[in-house]
Amino acid sequence: MRQSNGYIILFTAIMTVIVGGLLSLASQGLAPAQKRSIELDTKSSILSSVMDRKELKKMKPKEVLEMYDKRISSLVVDINGDIVEKNEKGEPIVAEEVSILKNYKKNPEERLYPVFKYMSAENPDKVESYILPLYGAGLWDKIWGYVALNKELTTIVGVAYDHKQETPGLGARIGTPEIQGRYVGKEIYDEQGNLVSVTMVKGEGNTGLDSHHVDGMSGATLTGKGVNVMLKNYLNYYQSYFKKVKSGSVAAL
Repeated sequence: MRQSNGYIILFTAIMTVIVGGLLSLASQGLAPAQKRSIELDTKSSILSSVMDRKELKKMKPKEVLEMYDKRISSLVVDINGDIVEKNEKGEPIVAEEVSILKNYKKNPEERLYPVFKYMSAENPDKVESYILPLYGAGLWDKIWGYVALNKELTTIVGVAYDHKQETPGLGARIGTPEIQGRYVGKEIYDEQGNLVSVTMVKGEGNTGLDSHHVDGMSGATLTGKGVNVMLKNYLNYYQSYFKKVKSGSVAAL
């Protein structure tokens, strides 16, 4: 039996309300789990720039979060290197909750810059390294990650890069320990004290590279260029903070 148009419209409206309500309830119910998952992913990524990734993967989620709370101290600064504690509404700013993506869409002068300090296991008041978030563009889509610098803010002690859509086996290799390990021990300043960052060269199998260059990735020149721009840009953004830490005008701790 054919139903009238009015019946069909009413039935569709009712089903839309019911389904929408169920989806809303499901979303609310899953929200806490999703928040915990995002928190774990963020903190794991930060720790992976200074910790052995294999050991980190063996840890249970609770252990990772406990390690993070024990070893990481965080703050947020602006482009001038000044610590920012509250937003325009007077609400506390939490470094782990700052969206690097949203900030990336703003002018550098308007962004917030999180700083994560990896503290000594023996002395929780002593900084072992500084971890900074990075964000940029690869060949096909966005790339991001973290770079960890020694306590003198001169040498890379680790990086953790990731990507959304780089080519498997080529540009996607930025997410592998092989590529990331090449950055360890590299210097970001030249002998005159100028920031030169660390540059991934074109091609792979290069030898005799100095302390400011790392070997490249075969067939992934444009992804490498994206990483180079991302790293140097963000090291520049944090320069005012570095200078204040070194001069003692802001507390290193």
